[in-house]
Amino acid sequence: MNYEHQLNTDLTPQYITKLRDEFNDALRVLSLPKHPTYLYEPISYVFSGEGKRLRPILLYITGDSLGATEKDLKYAGIAVELLHNFTLVHDDIMDQDDLRHGQHTIHKKWDESTAILAGDGIYVMSLSMIAKVQNHPLEVIGTFNDAALIVCEGQAYDKQYEYDTNITLDEYLIMVEKKTGWLIGLCTELGGILGNQQLETIQSLKKFGTKLGTAFQIQDDMLEITANEKNMGKSLGSDLTRGKQTILSILAREKNQKDWQNLNSNILEIDRSIKIQKEFLEANGILKKADQMIQSYIDQAIDTLKYIPDPCNSRLLQFTKLILNRDH
Repeated sequence: MNYEHQLNTDLTPQYITKLRDEFNDALRVLSLPKHPTYLYEPISYVFSGEGKRLRPILLYITGDSLGATEKDLKYAGIAVELLHNFTLVHDDIMDQDDLRHGQHTIHKKWDESTAILAGDGIYVMSLSMIAKVQNHPLEVIGTFNDAALIVCEGQAYDKQYEYDTNITLDEYLIMVEKKTGWLIGLCTELGGILGNQQLETIQSLKKFGTKLGTAFQIQDDMLEITANEKNMGKSLGSDLTRGKQTILSILAREKNQKDWQNLNSNILEIDRSIKIQKEFLEANGILKKADQMIQSYIDQAIDTLKYIPDPCNSRLLQFTKLILNRDH
């Protein structure tokens, strides 16, 4: 990967695209054995698609702004993306989703056993990659492993809450913070560690990423119902249709539990369910309220930037504006 330091350059969409392309290329050329094909062919398949790569990009932008070395940013960025993809492969099995990054999920293309093993392999690869970091290696590895377990806790809550219509908004937000916010917080936190920052700055960076990640997941819940499958590159409406607890289902129950339950109990076709659910959510102000919550978390993230030095804080602000202005 041939990154050029851009400390004095605005984060244009073109620059983000450049970083994304370079991380995509790095993942495609990971040195993998050819045999056994049962393991390595599905792993290669995972990285043949075009992911958003927001996590390694965020880590790179943070660490680059703070003077981290090129090699460390490369290894750490690939490691967090491998960790993220490990969770996606296993999540797709648990959620029985058919599409990811615009292509069939592993369990759909092959089978569940293949997908479980491929996910395990990707996780081990992430550990090998993070172990290559040279600056503060023990702190980096410990932080990485701690975050990986927290993400698993978030997924455990997600499954535990799946059909529980008594789950509160506060419980949902804890789940989201662990499942999505913590991994994005890991990216900014590692950027601070690799950039030799003081503990107070690293903690502020972690808080920024965690709040931003929580906003990102709430937005993702909204896009499940407001976006289209082509843009999202994954199955839509599956969470609400299966009765999973999302920001939309929880707010809808709080607004009018009886009507929401009646509406969902009478829908059989997924495409029709998305249309009917969206109409209900719009009519009852649910989408507007969820959007206000997203803005609240963005505001909390931005508030931490005053504790983060230039030029990192200004670049993180630009990054926030770019990624949250999305339709997928």
